[in-house]
Amino acid sequence: MTARRVARVVLLDPDDRILLLHGHEPGDLGNDWWFTPGGGLEGEETHEEAARRELAEETGITDIELGPVLWKRTCSFPFDGRRWHQDEWYFLARTAQTATAPQGLTELELRSVSGLRWWTSAELLAARETVYPTRLAELLRTLLDEGPPSVPLVLAAEIA
Repeated sequence: MTARRVARVVLLDPDDRILLLHGHEPGDLGNDWWFTPGGGLEGEETHEEAARRELAEETGITDIELGPVLWKRTCSFPFDGRRWHQDEWYFLARTAQTATAPQGLTELELRSVSGLRWWTSAELLAARETVYPTRLAELLRTLLDEGPPSVPLVLAAEIA
């Protein structure tokens, strides 16, 4: 099976907070998690184009400085009655635009995204909630301490 090509965005504000979306299994608000904005590439779209489009649709934020690819990972998980196989690229982006206004959510996103929030690194490190990728708190701390890696880090595959 071919993996869905996905662009995700590690969006940081001027205070180095990261923006995460709060998702859940449709129909089960108790099965929830936090995740970075992003989604599948459409047609001949590049990863960069998809990152910008998905960020605008899911958050309303368009004034960004898109940086390098930080991390890559493959994952497979059940969601909405099917199994998803994804090849994800995580881009660094910075913005001063912290007000959010999702404007292009799909029907599935409308049923499975319950909000979004800016997190400090300390809040993320202390979080008890499920966050994807699972090492995001540690990865963000390293990014803030050391800057972007010279080449994208390949994260361990996550199979749920």
